[in-house]
This record gives sequence, structure tokens and C-alpha cells, in this order.
Amino acid sequence: MSKAPRWLLAFSIFPQILMLKLLTHYPQIVETYYSNQLYPFISKLFRLVFGWLPFSVGDLIYSMGLIFMLRWLYKLIQKGFKQIRLKDDLIGIMVAASSVYFMFHLLWGLNYYRMPIEQRLNLNSEYTTTALIEVTQKLIVRSNALHSEISKDPSKQFEIPYNFKKISKKVTQGYTALSISYPFLAYETPSQKQSLYSLPLAYMGFSGYLNPFTNEAQVNSKMPVNSMPLTLAHEQAHQLGYAAESEANFVAFLATYNHKDPYFRYAAYTFALRYCLKDLYKRDKTTFEVLTNDIQSGITKDFRNREKHWAQFENPLEPIFKRVYGGFLRANQQTQGIESYNQVVALVVNYMN
Repeated sequence: MSKAPRWLLAFSIFPQILMLKLLTHYPQIVETYYSNQLYPFISKLFRLVFGWLPFSVGDLIYSMGLIFMLRWLYKLIQKGFKQIRLKDDLIGIMVAASSVYFMFHLLWGLNYYRMPIEQRLNLNSEYTTTALIEVTQKLIVRSNALHSEISKDPSKQFEIPYNFKKISKKVTQGYTALSISYPFLAYETPSQKQSLYSLPLAYMGFSGYLNPFTNEAQVNSKMPVNSMPLTLAHEQAHQLGYAAESEANFVAFLATYNHKDPYFRYAAYTFALRYCLKDLYKRDKTTFEVLTNDIQSGITKDFRNREKHWAQFENPLEPIFKRVYGGFLRANQQTQGIESYNQVVALVVNYMN
């Protein structure tokens, strides 16, 4: 690449940033022209190209990128830092950053700037503590009933008896059923993978992610199986263009809430219940204590088992990874950072009330 185009590409990151700042004021434009026209074509195309492969193409791309960076650093050290051509190396880094930044937003990231899903579903984004308590009670009753139906023993802890392939198929069926009421949530041409980096992801504290460059829904194979239906449904919601974590959580809840499979309904109810209980604890600890006593012991054992499972991967670096990811979320319109996941409570409460 000649010098002038290289400099233009390097410094194009600044007008890109300014354009994104401008788009924060025009979510309807993003919703109409990107999220509902260009992005669905990109998403379906990438899922068609990569979805049939049994391995994660996105993880391989990340691996090659990591190898390239390590090789570059090795050569830099080998030749000695005194031989660094500061201007050329800096421009090279800016070219790479500008290119990745552009592709990220073109292929998926602009969905962060679309209209909130609550506007499309006519849901309120505010809720009272009274409404939260009522919904939490409903979730406890339904979770208890489903647990008893499945296990026949209120004190028994059980695991969903499906492997990843079966769960993937059933989650897609949930979206098919959901699309009858909400056609804009139709999900076709699945691209669902178990991440090659599942173990590192576990130590980082993440259960899954969407690769924005290949549109593959990545799931951490090390997670508890009872958490997998909602995690996979969450990543598929990202594939549909719902970038905000709270919205992806809510779409995942919808895709499993009325599922014909009782294990998936149990996964949906307990998923929402855990978020509501966490929020209720902050608002009204007394009522929280009263309601938790109504939860069947088999369900509380399930909750403790999931926490115990993740506890084995805890390490001093995990909070750092969470802070970095929280910063990424804040930079992409989610001002609550990692706490953005918890904002699903408002959507669930207003949907169920």
C-alpha cells in the first residue's frame, strides 16, 4: 500500500468515531436502514457460509491474529527496540485498528445504536418494587411447579438431559415458535458452536459470546448444562441484531419462556427468577428473605451447584477481564457496563405484569 492511502486509512478511525457519536442521536435511521435491511442480509450470509462447519471459524481467526501479534512482538524484541521505526510502526497499528473498527461496526456493531426493543414491544422501561415482588412470586410458583413435574421430588437437583447438539436444535425450535407472535424474531440458518477457547473463557468468567466477524454463536462448553439453553438463546439474539446485553437476555427469555419442552421452560423461569431475586435483594431484603423460603430445595441446590461450578475457575485476573469488558460495553451505549445484563429485569417485570 502506498504512503498516502495508508495514512488515510490509519486516520479514518477519527471520522468513524465522530460518525458513531452522531448516530447516537438517530437510532431510527440505524433501526430502519441497518438493523432491518443491511444487517439481516449480512447475518444470514455469514451463518450460511460458516454455520455448517463443525468448528469455530471465528476462534481460528482470533488464533491467527494472536499468533501474528506474538510474532510481531518477537521480531521487535529480536531486532532490538532501538531499531523501532516509531512513525511507521504507529501508522501500521493505526491501520490495523481502523480496519478492525470499521469491520466490527459494519458486520454487527452498529446494532448498539438501534432503537431499544421495549419500544418495539411497547414495554415500559420502569417498574416498581411492588411489581417486582409480584413477578418474583409468579416465577417462584412456576419454577416450583415445573421442578416438581420434572423431578417428582421437590428436594432433588437435576440436570437437563441434553447435549449441546440437542440443546441447539431445541433453542432454534423456541425461536421458530416465538416468531409466530413476533415475526421480527424469526431465526433461520443456525450457526452455533462450542468455543475452542472454552477453558480460557471459563477462567475469564464468560459463558459465551458472538463473534462479530463470522456471526457464529459461541458457547462455553465448560458451563453448567442447566445454564446452556439461555446462554445459547442469548447469543442467537445477538445474531438477530440485539446487541444490548439486557435485550439479548430478554429475547433469550422469550424464546424459552413458552417452549414446549418443560426443561427449557424451567431454564427460562429460573433464569428470570435469579435476576429478579438479585434486584429484589437490593430493594427489599426483608421480602427477599421471605420469598427465598418459598423456593423448593431442589431449585436452590441447582443455583448453588451453578455457583460452585463457576467458583472452581475463579482467579485474580477474572475481575480485570470483567472490568475491561465493562469498559467495552460502556463504550458501546451500555452505560451500566457489566451490570447491563441485569437491566433485563425491567423487561421481564413489565412483560409478565
